[in-house]
Amino acid sequence: MIRRLLLVLAMFLSSAPAFAVNPDEVLADPKLEARARTISAELRCMVCQNQSIDDSNAELAKDLRLLVRERLTDGDTDEQVMNYIVSRYGEFVLLKPRFETKTILLWGAPLLLVVAGGLSLIVFARKRAGRPTGSKLTAEEQARLNELLDE
Repeated sequence: MIRRLLLVLAMFLSSAPAFAVNPDEVLADPKLEARARTISAELRCMVCQNQSIDDSNAELAKDLRLLVRERLTDGDTDEQVMNYIVSRYGEFVLLKPRFETKTILLWGAPLLLVVAGGLSLIVFARKRAGRPTGSKLTAEEQARLNELLDE
């Protein structure tokens, strides 16, 4: 029974997310380390591109993690660290882009696409409803129909 419980526990723990932060990178101050982890989770690995630097094993991600920790130990605020990284690597380094005038299209595009799709469907449905669905009856077919209706 205990063996099964340990096996199930091992299965759950093995599916937990693995972080790429090496033990030698971890800061001694738990509060600074928590801040560093929060910032690292918001920064994109420029090599992997779909992972945060906190999750990536790439050398560049390690360098960025060390840079974040260095800036924090120098006394920078979280915002100053983020601004410093963005100034060096550009907005692409952010996993979640900032809401600014230059990113309005990025944030508004999903809404614009839904509205455009809905309007297209409405226009298509109206055009389709106005069209006749069949061809006109020939004179012979019309006469036959009238004959059947009179009976």
